[in-house]
Amino acid sequence: MILVTGGAGFIGANFVLDWLAAHNEPVLNLDKLTYAGNLENLNSLKSDARHIFVQGDIGDKTLVASLLSKHQPRAIINFAAESHVDRSIHGPEDFIQTNIVGTFHLLEVVRAYFGNLKQEDKPAFRFLHVSTDEVYGSLAPNDPAFTEKNTYEPNSPYSASKAASDHLVRAYHHTYGLPVLTTNCSNNYGPYHFPEKLIPLMIVNALAGKNLPIYGDGQQIRDWLYVKDHTSAIRRVLEAGKPGETYNVGGWNEKPNLEIVHAVCHLLNEMSPRKDGKSYAEQITYVTDRAGHDRRYAIDASKIEKELSWKPAESFETGIRKTVEWYLANLDWVNHVQNGSYREWVNKQYAS
Repeated sequence: MILVTGGAGFIGANFVLDWLAAHNEPVLNLDKLTYAGNLENLNSLKSDARHIFVQGDIGDKTLVASLLSKHQPRAIINFAAESHVDRSIHGPEDFIQTNIVGTFHLLEVVRAYFGNLKQEDKPAFRFLHVSTDEVYGSLAPNDPAFTEKNTYEPNSPYSASKAASDHLVRAYHHTYGLPVLTTNCSNNYGPYHFPEKLIPLMIVNALAGKNLPIYGDGQQIRDWLYVKDHTSAIRRVLEAGKPGETYNVGGWNEKPNLEIVHAVCHLLNEMSPRKDGKSYAEQITYVTDRAGHDRRYAIDASKIEKELSWKPAESFETGIRKTVEWYLANLDWVNHVQNGSYREWVNKQYAS
């Protein structure tokens, strides 16, 4: 069995679904079910005995210790995190509590669990920590892409909290011998993405006839990674990664936000045209830029390709088409996640 934390969120749920599609090994899924955690993401597993869901916090040491003792997982994959930069600007405390304090408590319990494993079981145990490229800071237009050797220069409360968690994970390997693995990924997109992030927000707003809000000039550049490629990379790192190592996971798709929005509009024009025949691009609206907005991220994913023979299967063109198709086919899911608090947040965030 493996333990997945944060397995009802966007990336975590995709990982659980893809894992059980590829393996018979059961998954113990621990998720706090905050606003971004959604059991509807896992509806297809309701009758699957291989999936055991527990609602709980990674910071609850008593709960986590009891789950480890009862289920004896041979690996832990830690997705649990507060992950939205905008929300971290308005309310950083939740990010400190989950991403730093929560990770610390989780590591403490896992350290005790690992120490009590039978000697013959220790070599196979892994703790895989899922992180972000935002810990590296911002790149100038001509800077080389982030490698695993880049120094950490986080610029938002979110990225600072993830950087701190990465450092804790590294320290528990070097100090206590915990066999850890860390992945730092670029911007994910795909099915079950909560519609506060760029791509799903554009799809949802476009279909609702609302403005498509673009921060600043829309020229902030990101490397885009289809979520199913990310989950396959994590499986590969878990399988063959070297304990103590970090692996950057990227899609080799650097694109400015404005280009992403136009790509979404183009696909919607094709798949679900406006009744008036006009382009969804007419709904694009520029809003005040985000405070401290990093200008460019880019991932050099050479290490994981060279050492673990992994590379993404999707281009941006194939991945974004699959994403738009998924949202159009799952409008009930979209409607269910857009509750009152979500609408209030979006209105507040993009009011200017």
